[in-house]
Amino acid sequence: MASALDNLRILDFSRVLAGPFATMMLADLGATVTKIERPGIGDETRTWGPPYDDSGESTYFQSVNRNKDSLVLDLTDATDLDRVRKLALAADVVVENFRPGVMARLGLGYDDLRADNPALVYCSITGFGSGPGAGLPGYDLLIQALGGLMSITGQPDGDPQKVGVALVDVLTGLFASVGILAALRHRDATGEGQLVEVDLLSSLLAALVNQGSAYTSGGVVPGRMGNEHPSIAPYELLPCAAGELVLAVGNDRQFAALCEALGAPELATDSRFTGNADRVRHRQDLRAALVERLATRSAEDWVSRLAEARVPAGVVNDVAGAFRLAASLGLNPVVRLPREDGTTVALTKNPIGLSATPPNYRSAPPRPS
Repeated sequence: MASALDNLRILDFSRVLAGPFATMMLADLGATVTKIERPGIGDETRTWGPPYDDSGESTYFQSVNRNKDSLVLDLTDATDLDRVRKLALAADVVVENFRPGVMARLGLGYDDLRADNPALVYCSITGFGSGPGAGLPGYDLLIQALGGLMSITGQPDGDPQKVGVALVDVLTGLFASVGILAALRHRDATGEGQLVEVDLLSSLLAALVNQGSAYTSGGVVPGRMGNEHPSIAPYELLPCAAGELVLAVGNDRQFAALCEALGAPELATDSRFTGNADRVRHRQDLRAALVERLATRSAEDWVSRLAEARVPAGVVNDVAGAFRLAASLGLNPVVRLPREDGTTVALTKNPIGLSATPPNYRSAPPRPS
């Protein structure tokens, strides 16, 4: 079956997460990606562990590097540098996440390459852009702190918390892949390539969505609310007789159905709770009323009852439980790729479904050279 990005050649200088995630997404869609790695070191994530898989490979590196070839080249060596330049000029897309100025000093900057390949799409991923913040190191944890995400994550009376995965890198990788595809669409129409610039801080600010607009449009500086939602109620984690229940009630119909299922239909007509804005204003009173009624059954029991009432509810899965749930729903969340030595690696599938040109899985992440 044809792939959406067949015949697209990408030269990938990026390391760690944001860039490799972007190029893997494009590789899954058919692009040929050649990863450039440093002698003796390679991508830093090759050494980030534990955990390791059964073959001793870093699971971190495996997560973002399938469907790629790898070349070990020394960019300080004139012969290797000349080879890299030729590869870059033959590519459709170059992706890099060095500190601003590094690629230019090597003669591999956008201006250097577009002089000989004006159709080149060149994606540069940085921590804080190419202006006054160009020299600042860009690490996900640092951006989560500086970009406000930690200030809205965690309990109100607790410490700021990071998200449990490098979410800023992942979001930046997604923004980078969208930018690359947009630039390729322009190139298809005009023959002209362009520079795509994506930075971690701007990506996080864009991803704050309603929390960001609370500040930009409403002048409100959001704070930590634990598992509560600033604009919806009930939308939180609640204790039951056994276990805890997540409720994500997004409209009045769902709230009325919730109250009926709890055996408390009077709550839906209580003036404190009739509309979402009322429920948000009286969220503590509402929480107390719900906790009292949820205490009569286990969370698992409530999930079954609320599913019948079409009320969004669930329990908190661990990662294994999340994969089991996806499998039980027919989502087939895991793909297994063979290695040359006969072993296999199991990875999370690409979530994009395309009816004519679906993602494909051609090769396991490259072994160290």
